[in-house]
Amino acid sequence: MINAVQDPYLWLEDVLGERSLAWVNERNANSRATLEAVPAFVGIRDRLSAVLNSRELIPTVSRRGEFFYNFWQDAAHQRGLLRRTTLAQYRLAEPIWETVLDLDLLAKREGENWVLGGISWLEPSYRRVLLSLSRGGADATVVREFDVVDKGFVDGGYFVPEAKTDIRWIDENEVFIGTNFGPGTLSNAGYPLQSRRWRRGQALSEASIVIQGQPEDLTVSTAHDSTPGFERTFVYRHLDFINTEMFLLDGERLQAVDKPKDAGLSFWREWVLISLRSDWAVAGRTWPAGTNLICKADDYLAGGRNFQALFTPTSTRTLSGMSMTASRILLVVQDKVVAKAEAWHFDGKAWLGQAVNAPFPGNLGLTGLHDPHIANDPLAEDYFQSYTGLLSPSTLSLRSAETGHCELLKATPSFFDASGMRAVQRVATSRDGTPVPYFLVSPKGAQADGKNPTLLYGYGGFNQSMTPSYLGTQGVGWLERGGVYVLANIRGGGEFGPTWHEAARGANKQKSYDDFIAVAEDLIASQVTSPRHLGIQGGSNGGLLVSAVMVQRPDLFNAVVCQVPLTDMQRYHLLLAGASWMAEYGNPEDPAQWAYISKYSPYQNVKAGVKYPKVLFTTSTRDDRVHPAHARKLAARMLEQGHELLYYENVEGGHGGAADKQQLADLLALEFSFLWQQLGAA
Repeated sequence: MINAVQDPYLWLEDVLGERSLAWVNERNANSRATLEAVPAFVGIRDRLSAVLNSRELIPTVSRRGEFFYNFWQDAAHQRGLLRRTTLAQYRLAEPIWETVLDLDLLAKREGENWVLGGISWLEPSYRRVLLSLSRGGADATVVREFDVVDKGFVDGGYFVPEAKTDIRWIDENEVFIGTNFGPGTLSNAGYPLQSRRWRRGQALSEASIVIQGQPEDLTVSTAHDSTPGFERTFVYRHLDFINTEMFLLDGERLQAVDKPKDAGLSFWREWVLISLRSDWAVAGRTWPAGTNLICKADDYLAGGRNFQALFTPTSTRTLSGMSMTASRILLVVQDKVVAKAEAWHFDGKAWLGQAVNAPFPGNLGLTGLHDPHIANDPLAEDYFQSYTGLLSPSTLSLRSAETGHCELLKATPSFFDASGMRAVQRVATSRDGTPVPYFLVSPKGAQADGKNPTLLYGYGGFNQSMTPSYLGTQGVGWLERGGVYVLANIRGGGEFGPTWHEAARGANKQKSYDDFIAVAEDLIASQVTSPRHLGIQGGSNGGLLVSAVMVQRPDLFNAVVCQVPLTDMQRYHLLLAGASWMAEYGNPEDPAQWAYISKYSPYQNVKAGVKYPKVLFTTSTRDDRVHPAHARKLAARMLEQGHELLYYENVEGGHGGAADKQQLADLLALEFSFLWQQLGAA
């Protein structure tokens, strides 16, 4: 076992150290020279830039009172515009937009590489916002109060220095805030351990503490629901990314809300909804993991457990989304990883549900538009329906949950020629016999001859589902040029509910890798491709996935794109936000847990004398979530061992790897050029 003292590359953990950056700059120069020389590079980059900056992309909007707000980026506005319009205008092919904030101008004026990190809106006026501005795309942000009518920052308004801050309005003169208050106020993962109530004009140090967490907690947070007649303040102690304790704030007193620690619980008007991650035996009945329950809030808080199930899972069905109109609950249900919609209403005695006639098969999103602060809201029962498929460009419709009327508002054009292409769902069999579905998209004229350049993508962690969305950039950079694209739905994700996640968490993490290997083997056995032409790609936890699988089965692949990865699983919990992921991977300081983590940790298992597929590592200097040292150290160790690889570290971008669309187009072009170089015809 390699301990920290024996690690020769600890110096690469110094993010901005002179020696570290010299190493990064040398690798970057080498990689850019190699990949920019690929004949396809410039053409791919230009096509990708045109797609990402297209004015024909759907401008996604959020309702705030009478206006619909959009954050828009294109070639002329790389950092972006916060702008707004009305629904009447939004219905038009070319809406008239009112610019609220030009982030490019702000960045230029202030000499900062600002990236928008988030917006907190003051209800019910929506005039004031708390803007979170990130330097270069990092998770840490500077918070400043902004007036969307005056279109300027508020003199003497709320201001929070750069930190990983959670801030929410209570009213115009008070906020709940969690931030870095000084020594002892951050968790081991670097998130706030105090939530405070901060009055306008008050020194932040004098703000009263609402809740204090423990160092081993992930974080704490507080939020206020301003729905008229149902005002509530919720306080959370996040034990890890799965388990929480919940309280209602009653004056100065915290009233504990009884719930399973791993269950999600939310209030909606007079109702409480509970989403179960594990089986729950209560009131003489056991509800299975994945069930979504509803009951009256007052009854629940008084100890009543008179539940009705809005959703009950099966072996293939899971609840993937929920939204509300004024009186209805909208559900998005995944069945075999494709989405269907349901609408539920209360008839005075029970909740009744019915299927919604929505596009299929593909990926659905439903977003209620009701604003409870508007009397006789004309959009009370309306919602947005978004739809996309692997080869189906995105659409956005306005629907009525009351009448069923559906109005197509926006549609994205095809960004690549999909004629003759096919998208199918197939199933591989994992090492333990578990069926593992995957989506396979074939280009025009593809034959089962083992010669197709094939890119296999996966994630497999944190209950995140890989759903079939439009392959705009993959279509331009890969499919249109003759590549096969594969999306794997491996365990560790949420494609089949919490049990699918639990099956590959902690001591069972290897099952994610077994599933991914099984899909690769199935692609080879069916002669979709061969090891010479098969590449794999994944980011973050997916970067851990592809680097672990590369080490375990190097014979299956000829290219690996490893993006913003975890690789050193012995020290991951000591680097930036890593401690927050121990519920997913385990604690490497516990010998029993290190025993299974050590078997797949790439940094500890990569060896000299083994023929590995060529790797392209990509990361960002400004990634303050997954430390860039993970990619740096594994690359350095492999180079020391004599392995051929490429490494590229963007100076901006945060965990997303790119701070704007032009950087993203460039990064994607580097990746696709690498893949064509490795997997194209021999």
